[in-house]
Amino acid sequence: MTSSSAPAPAPSGAPQSSGPLRRLTARGRDEAHRVSSPLELFFDLCFVVAIAQAGVQLVHAVAEGQAGGGILNYAMQFFAVWWAWMNFTWFASAYDNDDALYRVVTLVQIAGVLVLAAGISRAFQHHDYLVVWLGYVIMRLAMATQWLRAARSAEDAERAMALRYACGVLLCLVGWLGLVLLPGPARPWVFLVMAVAEMCVPLFAEKGYGTSWHPHHIAERYGLFTIIVLGETISAATVAVKSAVDEHDALGELLPIAAGGLLIVFSAWWIYFVVPIHGHLRSNKQAFLWGYGHYLIFASAAAIGAGLEVAVEHAVGKAPLSTLSAQAAVTLPTALYLLTVWALHSRHFKVGIAQQLVLPVTALLVICCTFLGGWAVLAAGLVTSAAVATGVTLTARMVHRERAANATAPAG
Repeated sequence: MTSSSAPAPAPSGAPQSSGPLRRLTARGRDEAHRVSSPLELFFDLCFVVAIAQAGVQLVHAVAEGQAGGGILNYAMQFFAVWWAWMNFTWFASAYDNDDALYRVVTLVQIAGVLVLAAGISRAFQHHDYLVVWLGYVIMRLAMATQWLRAARSAEDAERAMALRYACGVLLCLVGWLGLVLLPGPARPWVFLVMAVAEMCVPLFAEKGYGTSWHPHHIAERYGLFTIIVLGETISAATVAVKSAVDEHDALGELLPIAAGGLLIVFSAWWIYFVVPIHGHLRSNKQAFLWGYGHYLIFASAAAIGAGLEVAVEHAVGKAPLSTLSAQAAVTLPTALYLLTVWALHSRHFKVGIAQQLVLPVTALLVICCTFLGGWAVLAAGLVTSAAVATGVTLTARMVHRERAANATAPAG
């Protein structure tokens, strides 16, 4: 991650040495055809396991009428997973040399997130964060090791930057002990303080020297993770509908939820990928805000799946909560997703008031759908689909007008 001045020129192209161990040096931003590696794709897939566990626990908490505590716990667990994923992603964009040691340390990080995932249920149900903390320690120690290795191959300002990263990561690990040692009422405050401290590490580390992350690579990495999270949402909703149909034979009540959920996820995918965001990631400040803002995009996308499960359980009488609360479990994260994608992505590419208002107005209408009872999810799906159709139509009209203007310009 970066937040300050541009880095010194880095060598162009992927590492050329074929040995099992190579120097961990910065890669260049001018590399052509930079794409995600198989290791990065495997990394993403394993991280979604932890996200799925957090979603399952959120479903249980909301369905049991403990939405407040469930959302807080979900935000805390999701932050740990997202932050470890994001740190690796930006580091790999700048320093991935794909040698044997780099692969092993990355696999250790994957092991850490699996340990963290194993402790999520205890953190939700018993407020026992020991296993979660141990998993986070494994992930972050591996990340600090990568930075120390990069520092060993670097010089001057770049070396100081890498050392600051390693020190910041290690110091924050000590602070997270508060979740294990302090009493329950203090833990939300520990989380708030430590989350801010973690997010300040890149600001501190890259003061005066920024990492050589690759705009196309970063945009692809975030896009792929969005796809995986949306896929997990579809999977969770499918399992919930199947179970409900098998156990309760309530197809009539579940079809509107299934159809609406599918339309929401399809629209979420379309809206995220309709713009070439890599063109926006040229300045360090823009990349900093964009990368951090994805916490809300990823968390809300995953929460849509949890909300669909809650709606299904309510429809078959397994969730003792009000209809309004059950529908809000879907519509509120959907609205949050729409607003954050607009703020981070779409608004930079929209032309005119009409295009700019499509997603904010859609988010408002989705919230209004909450009050439609059992038809809320289907209505929200139709609203988001209409937003996609409206956006496509407005863009097509704009392109048509531009072509017409260009065609008549020479004659004028």
